Amino acid sequence: MEQPHDLTVEAPRTWERPVVCVPVLVALSLVGGRFPSFSTEANLYVFGTGGVLIWLGLTRRVQGHTAPQRLSSGAIWWTLPVVVFGVFEGATFFAAAGDDFPTFSLLADPLLEDRLVRSAGWLVWLSAFWGLVRR
Repeated sequence: MEQPHDLTVEAPRTWERPVVCVPVLVALSLVGGRFPSFSTEANLYVFGTGGVLIWLGLTRRVQGHTAPQRLSSGAIWWTLPVVVFGVFEGATFFAAAGDDFPTFSLLADPLLEDRLVRSAGWLVWLSAFWGLVRR
C-alpha cells in the first residue's frame, strides 16, 4: 500500500542534525579565530565559508523549516536597533571621525585581539548564517 505524499515526513540527513552541525560550526569558528582580524587569510576564509553556506541555501541541499506566514507585531521593534546601529555606523564611517568619535568596529578591535573572543564571534556569525540557510 502506497503512502500519500503529504503524510510522509522526510528525515533530516545525517549531516544536518545538531549532533553533527554543532561540532562542525565550532571547529570552523576555532579555525577562523586563528586568523588575525582583517587579514587576507581571514577575508578569504569569510568568503569561503559564507560562499559555501550561500550555495547550500540557494541549491536547497538543506532541509528548511517552514517560514511563518506573517511576522508578529513585535517584530518591527527588532528593526529599530538595527536601523539605529546602521545609521550610526555609517555616519561615523563616512564622516571619518577617527578616534574622536569611533565606529563600533573600531571599538571592537581591542576585544577581537583575543583568539577566544574572535572564535566566539565566528561561532555567533556561523550559527546565525546556518539558521538563515535552514529557513
